[in-house]
Formats: sequence, structure tokens, C-alpha cells
Amino acid sequence: MLAQSLTDTYDYQVTDSNYGVSGNTSKQILQRMQEKTDIQKSLAKADMMTLTVGGNDVMAVIRKNLTSLSVSSFTKPAKSYQKRLRQIIELARADNEDLPIYILGIYNPFYLNFPDMTEMQEIVDNWNDATESVTEEYDNVYFVPINDELYKGINGEEGIVSTSGDQTTVINDALFSGDHFHPNNIGYQIMSDVTMEKISETKEEWKEN
Repeated sequence: MLAQSLTDTYDYQVTDSNYGVSGNTSKQILQRMQEKTDIQKSLAKADMMTLTVGGNDVMAVIRKNLTSLSVSSFTKPAKSYQKRLRQIIELARADNEDLPIYILGIYNPFYLNFPDMTEMQEIVDNWNDATESVTEEYDNVYFVPINDELYKGINGEEGIVSTSGDQTTVINDALFSGDHFHPNNIGYQIMSDVTMEKISETKEEWKEN
């Protein structure tokens, strides 16, 4: 989606490589970057990198602390995450030191079904702040916030109510109906559009021609 937007908007000839693996934490992403020569070779000649990271790290903390979950449960994991994120950035630039990198934030997939779970929104905000603070340590590394675009569903709606018998479910129409966690095609298009906006705002900082 993003590659097509770059082609349509700037008439670039874009070749994209997708190394994303569903469910990967930052630790797993870093490990694959360290071990996979195809990823390393692609990064060495890349003109741009986009990265979605952090959501699975948050879910890992939630699963580990289900019975005693609080905002403070994420403090230490967030510090470890920041360290790994720096390693990911620096490894991506090992043979391409000026590589521009766009790192997408995370979103709150639980908002529509659990709007009173205000701590979850605070957790997401804090985690995004942790990511953004790392991006600010580097030139041409950009944070792309997506929570405001995704957490309430399309057009900021309060949700679609689906009724089956006596059961009522609130649906976020930007998320995959199979798990209500990952984006669906519409959600990914929203993420692509937001990333494209950030690229348009910042590309003059690194694009030579």
C-alpha cells in the first residue's frame, strides 16, 4: 500500500521488501536482523525503512501479569524495549548510515469493548512516548503515531454494535474481525496513509533528489 502511494505521489520506482512476521516482539525482530543475511543485504541498499514494533511487547507484558496488571508493570519492560529499539536502528544503519527510518507507534485495540479501562490507554500512551523518545535521539528517524486513527475505528466512531441473540459486541471496524487485535485491510490502509503523510512532511530532510 505504501509503495503504491509513493509511486502515485512522487512517481518513484519502488521495490519493497516485507520482512514483518506477525507476533514478533522487538527481541525477535532484533534477532532476525542479526541472523538473516537477506534482511541485512536489503537494508544495506535501502532508501527507506518502515517498522511496526512494540504491540507484541505490550501483549507479552499483559499475558505475564494478567492477575496483577498495572501501569507500573510496563516500566521495566519499556526500558528494555527502548534498548532493543536502539539496537534495531543501529543495526539497520550498520551498512547504510543515513538510512531514513519511520517507526510506527502502537494503538489500543481494547478501547471500544472496554472504554472504562483507562489504564490501558495510559499504557499505550506511555509506550508510544518511549518509542518517540528513542527516535528523537537520531537524525532522520521518525515516529509515526497511529493510535488516534485506529483506536476508535474508522472516522472516530464509537464503534459498531453487533447483536446476536442477547449478546452485544462493539466492533472496531479498522481491526481484523478474527482477533479484534490486528488491523484489517482498512486499518492497514489507514496506517499507510498516516505514514505517507509523515514521509511527505519530512522527506526533504533526507531526500537528495
